[in-house]
Amino acid sequence: MKSDRNSSSIHQHPVELLQELLRFDTSNPPGNEAECISYINGLLTNAGIQTILLEKTPGRPNLVARLAGKGNAAPLLLYGHVDVVTTQNQKWLHPPFSGIIADGCVWGRGALDMKGGVAMMLSAFLRAKSENLKLPGDVVLNILSDEETGGDCGAQYLVKHHADLFKGIRYAIGEFGGFSFYVGSRRFYMIMVSEKQACWMKATVRGPGGHGSMPVRGGAMAKLSRLLNQLDRHRLPVHITPIVRRMVKTIAQNMGGISGLALNQLLNPVLTNGILNAIGDRGRLFDPLLHNTVSPTILQGSSQINVIPGEVSVQLDGRLLPGYTFEDMKTELKSIIGDDVELEILRYDPGPTEPDMGMFDTLSDILRQADPDGIPVPFLLSGVTDGRFFSKLGIQTYGFLPMKLPKDFNFTKTIHGTDERIPVAAVEFGANAIYKLLQSFG
Repeated sequence: MKSDRNSSSIHQHPVELLQELLRFDTSNPPGNEAECISYINGLLTNAGIQTILLEKTPGRPNLVARLAGKGNAAPLLLYGHVDVVTTQNQKWLHPPFSGIIADGCVWGRGALDMKGGVAMMLSAFLRAKSENLKLPGDVVLNILSDEETGGDCGAQYLVKHHADLFKGIRYAIGEFGGFSFYVGSRRFYMIMVSEKQACWMKATVRGPGGHGSMPVRGGAMAKLSRLLNQLDRHRLPVHITPIVRRMVKTIAQNMGGISGLALNQLLNPVLTNGILNAIGDRGRLFDPLLHNTVSPTILQGSSQINVIPGEVSVQLDGRLLPGYTFEDMKTELKSIIGDDVELEILRYDPGPTEPDMGMFDTLSDILRQADPDGIPVPFLLSGVTDGRFFSKLGIQTYGFLPMKLPKDFNFTKTIHGTDERIPVAAVEFGANAIYKLLQSFG
């Protein structure tokens, strides 16, 4: 059921805008983003904003719109994707494509990743048009398809074939940052300034095959078992990158006392893993930011139950810290799993080594004004975003979808999980913060 809200005023109600977006099932695969982007296109054109629709694959469009500014600053890019991950085999408390409001939250797949962020950006963009805001520079809004399965039909396509649309842009905001989290009683806001690099691989081991009725000892399956056990037991080496050093130091200094001193020891490579083990679940945020990582995901063995395979493989979701390469990953993995494992690279999307921090202070000031008790912190994202594609055009992305979240809100477990939701107040907080950015960037 669609809202009765007049499209000319829906920007004043970002929560209702999010509800509308959540009601489109854009699960990727296959995506089916066209209807959702058509709805957004209608809001923009009804507001008198010209748009461009571009698609690599029929039914999977990308939208670009621009508001003209005074020319006192370089253009600013706002971008986000409307495709979402699957809800298959998940039992939700509320239907995942209903956009229902319950318990102070908007529920639905994509509420956090990232239709909530798209609603914030779209609300601020439409508000700027409605109020005839004197923008410091042009503002470009880019609504994308296909982020969740690699961006081939979305950001990667636009960067390769329509780079002229982003000419002159130096800074962008996108996912995934600006959210609050607590360490002790202190509230911090994570502004994403850098992200890890996707490095997907296949590890293959071989051994004697045969008939299932004649067991083989020490064959390919046994080797795979040892490989998986080694990956489960051992972390890759510790690396302290500049952004993570600044992040940990900022948090530790504001915590103070013994807790702050202990947290600061994460930056001592000799002690890092011991500290992570000691702080348990709370260390999950920091662990992937201090190591290159691999996660086994897809197993491939025999295609018949009565055939012992002579070759088995596992696909590995590898993530590299900024500044490291596939060769670094290969060297570190070999030290754990041995030399008799064949490693093949499936996909490697290198990103920039160091971020451009030129807009960090502006974003920090916006958050401090919105929440004087909040402490902005630079953040390295353990995942990847469409920012890796825009970086090829020299564009620095900041994960800046501001959300003031309750202390007990489990942010990391809710994304891509059952019962994804976002507090109503967080949507309004973010839309207002992004509008403040449109007033002050540059």
